Amino acid sequence: MSTPLEDFIKKQIQHSGPLDVGQFMNIALGHPQHGYYMKQDPLGWDGDFTTAPEISQMFGEMLGIWAADAWTALGAPSKFALVECGPGRGTLMKDLLRALKKVEPFQTAAELHLVEISEALKERQEQNLSQYNPTWHKNLESVPDDMPLIVIGNEFLDALPFRQFIFEDGVWQERVVGIEDDELVFGLRPAGPLSKKLPKADLGDVYEVSPAREVFIKNVADRLKAQKGAGIFIDYGYINDGFGDTFQAVRGHEYVDVLKQPGDADLTSHVDFSALYKRVGKEHAQLTTQGDFLRSLGIVIRAQVLKKKASQEQARELERGLQRLIDLNEMGDLFKVLLISG
Repeated sequence: MSTPLEDFIKKQIQHSGPLDVGQFMNIALGHPQHGYYMKQDPLGWDGDFTTAPEISQMFGEMLGIWAADAWTALGAPSKFALVECGPGRGTLMKDLLRALKKVEPFQTAAELHLVEISEALKERQEQNLSQYNPTWHKNLESVPDDMPLIVIGNEFLDALPFRQFIFEDGVWQERVVGIEDDELVFGLRPAGPLSKKLPKADLGDVYEVSPAREVFIKNVADRLKAQKGAGIFIDYGYINDGFGDTFQAVRGHEYVDVLKQPGDADLTSHVDFSALYKRVGKEHAQLTTQGDFLRSLGIVIRAQVLKKKASQEQARELERGLQRLIDLNEMGDLFKVLLISG
């Protein structure tokens, strides 16, 4: 039995033709009534997936150190916009600001701005962050442009739409979503002018591009140059450009069919950090892994300090969280960090 959102998508296709992967993703995640992010809190062990801030308080604390350093490097301005894109439940920002509780000039100077489209998650953010008087925005455009910016995005970029191309019959073709026997199915159509920008390939190769991510990151970089500031974006992805199908759907911490029950599963793809780095430019961008980044900020030492005051079970939990965040076989290498300076 199809869902209301599936019926809506089918009507769209019947009216206007097949959807590219990004269009399908936009509807599945952001439909005002039935979109995945619009109707639920998907985070945590009881939800569909767990992010780094939910794994350990140390993640937000380390980002607090980074934010304090960035603010100091800006000359400790008396007013600045502290911006988080896709704040989840507000856990990261809550831990960040708690870690900087004693840095009173930072707390006084910070104006908290949250970029969020989900009303369900906005409620959770309000519970966690109301004492800091946050202002919510649907997009970055309405964030103040008359003060320095410190911008954070953790697992934000992966949810922005992307497009997929497959090399078939000697040419690039775009993967699209259509209908067959009243079911949503993948199909192909000519790639058109975009094919000129795609690399040489072999039969069956899959290549992904995300103009939406590139435009967003370029917008952030331009704002940081104009207003002065720093940005950090952390996500799973790759640094070396390459081929591969990374489109995935997750529900209940398990991978599911990306076309089944749209609106009931999280849709993402791996982020091409090399493309984003090129859009920013090497003078203003740095790339590293999450493991190396967190180690450089002292997360191992922080874990040791916390364990001294912890029970045995708490100490084991801290160690498990630490390893999950920094281990090469866990998030440490899979997750990359893009740092942007103004």
